[in-house]
Amino acid sequence: MSAMRAVVLDSYGGPEVLTLSEVPDPVPGPEEVVVDVVATALNRADLLQRMGLYPDPFPSGDHEIPGMEFSGRVATVGSRCRSAAVGDEVMGIVAGGAYAERLVVHERQLLAVPATVPLADAAAIPEVWITAWDALVRQGGLRPGDVALVHAGASGVGTAAIQVARAVGASVAVTASTAKVAACESLGADLVVDYTRDDFVAVVREHTDGRGADVILDVIGGDYLDRNVDAAAPGGRIVQVGVMGSGAATFGLGKLLPKRLTLIGTVLRPRPLEEKVAVSRRFAREVLPWFDRGAARPVIDPRFPLERIAEAHERMAANANVGKILVDVG
Repeated sequence: MSAMRAVVLDSYGGPEVLTLSEVPDPVPGPEEVVVDVVATALNRADLLQRMGLYPDPFPSGDHEIPGMEFSGRVATVGSRCRSAAVGDEVMGIVAGGAYAERLVVHERQLLAVPATVPLADAAAIPEVWITAWDALVRQGGLRPGDVALVHAGASGVGTAAIQVARAVGASVAVTASTAKVAACESLGADLVVDYTRDDFVAVVREHTDGRGADVILDVIGGDYLDRNVDAAAPGGRIVQVGVMGSGAATFGLGKLLPKRLTLIGTVLRPRPLEEKVAVSRRFAREVLPWFDRGAARPVIDPRFPLERIAEAHERMAANANVGKILVDVG
């Protein structure tokens, strides 16, 4: 049986548990393909999985291999595959398994790599761009002329969300730490609030002449929820896509009612296959053309080889990155 290198979780804990091992090659089903992985990218969920707090919702095989997005080339195709061909340059999302030289994915989850993006950089697109677009536009209903408020503007999701908002003709305000303000401004944020110095509620309300933000994208949670309610415009939508701060929140329910606000919780990883296929296909139609016409680009932090995956995790844990941390695999 042929083998590949992969990062395997034999135990849970700090970055030191990320072990590079030889494991059997994955075998595709009839409608699946094997991809030779060129690059993968880090997500917060990877750190939680490493600590034993967020297991792969669809485990397969005898080894737990993290990694939720990839770019690479199709190596083999299943017997019933119709749209994928050997040699295709592709990218996509998976529930796990991307920290490896090869992975298996359903052919309908594959996305073509934009012509303007090098294959090794394309792994920075799928997870955060689908998340940002799905949260702001599909679920948040962001429209031209609206105001979006995006927390953690320099994160992977944040840097994608700034560009998504601008591409749909909305104004975008973000929060960021002092060292990351300039990066958010360079991406086109209309307002950057240094959360270490200023109250984003007051600044956003002043920026909008007291009205507030139409759609709020939050990855923090905790006490941000109550403040998001204060920062939202009447009829606004608060879309919660993460809880980096805390999963527990107390907020004034009475403030939600007169504003007629909508609070939406969403996550991409545990969705069933058909939902992932549907969102991937719509993303391909509506968003990927932005890259080809220069309206969007992946934002990439310093990259690491697979052998230094522990250092990549340490960088993300320290919140040192701007945009995506990439890991070169093949």
